[in-house]
Amino acid sequence: MTTITDHDSYIAAAPEAFRPVLNRLRDLLREALPDAEEIVAYNMPGFKVDGTVVASFAAFSKQVGLYVLAPAIADHAEEIAEAGLKASKTGVTFPPRKPVPDDLMTRLARASRVHLDD
Repeated sequence: MTTITDHDSYIAAAPEAFRPVLNRLRDLLREALPDAEEIVAYNMPGFKVDGTVVASFAAFSKQVGLYVLAPAIADHAEEIAEAGLKASKTGVTFPPRKPVPDDLMTRLARASRVHLDD
């Protein structure tokens, strides 16, 4: 398996149908986390602030995952459910044809950044 070293490589290696969603997600996370460093950890693209990964994303065979700190998911659990998305303690998964609404993605990333100091 090829080791992914940056966000561009990760997105380029993803199935073509996933690339637009991954690019959009990356752009939204960049905007929401302007002080974050783009990193790759556990073979997933992510955003690190003060040594902590506050947001990351991944493409799987049939879905995309957005991962943030657990309190951010808890803070937005109702919105996530209302959007018809599946959530775990630290992430939201969705099919590429039905991505997380942009404003919700941005709020999740910002909430994750805020909870960094918790």
